[in-house]
Amino acid sequence: MSNPSYDTTGTGFCRKLLASGRVRRAAVATFLLLAIAYLGPLFAPHEPSDIVGIPFDVAGAGVWLGTDYLGQDIFSRILCGGRSVVWMSTLASLIAIVFGAALGLFAAYAGGLVDTAVGWFNDILLAFPLIVLVILFLSMLGHDPSLIVVVVAIGWLPTVTRLSRGVALSVIHQEYVAWAELVGMPRYKILLKEVLPNVTTPLIVQFGALLTWSIGIIAGLSFLGFGIQPPNADWGLMVNENRSGLMIAPWGTIAPIAMIAFFALAVNSLTDAVSDILGIGDVL
Repeated sequence: MSNPSYDTTGTGFCRKLLASGRVRRAAVATFLLLAIAYLGPLFAPHEPSDIVGIPFDVAGAGVWLGTDYLGQDIFSRILCGGRSVVWMSTLASLIAIVFGAALGLFAAYAGGLVDTAVGWFNDILLAFPLIVLVILFLSMLGHDPSLIVVVVAIGWLPTVTRLSRGVALSVIHQEYVAWAELVGMPRYKILLKEVLPNVTTPLIVQFGALLTWSIGIIAGLSFLGFGIQPPNADWGLMVNENRSGLMIAPWGTIAPIAMIAFFALAVNSLTDAVSDILGIGDVL
């Protein structure tokens, strides 16, 4: 038996989401950006690393947004540069949600020294600004994309752990949890069947928030030279590569900034809309 206060099952929930104009608009915008990121390379007129003209050339036939600092087609690199931002930010957020939720649930249910130790772990991580923590590790261990994902996910652990622990504390003292303990249900089953379903909805909304923040962090790392490396196409990297030609060929800088901003805005709008419908804004 589970507390229905955060129940996301049933057709009623789906109808409520679909009935919201905000959710529909944000979902369409998010889907459009994802389609550009993953299907864009199929429609790119040139390979992202092909030299098609002189550096910082203006827009014209075959180069709709002009060329970048090497003479590569900006439009093609925009279409090919979104995958890295999407998959890295999504995977980092997902890892943080899974492990942070597990850690928070375990701390809330175990209590005592375990809860205190988890609190200390969170405090240690929170003592370092996320961008500083990520750059520190990447400076020592390299710029591998999988490492970036792991380090960003670790940086988000305290946020997710605190959320899941706080919601779980309001659940573990409910009667149905006490009944499960009384009949001898194993602890892992209590956590999975009685506690976890009641923290799922806040975690789903938290995932959207983390995804928004991760987009900015990962794009920022590429801009600073700690993310995706040349000659690969990446929106954050493109901003850094073409900023010296901003006054000559502005699209090399403006276009990737716009794509990053639109993607983050679409995800954030969808998260806010879902959060408002579920009425859990105060929880997050």
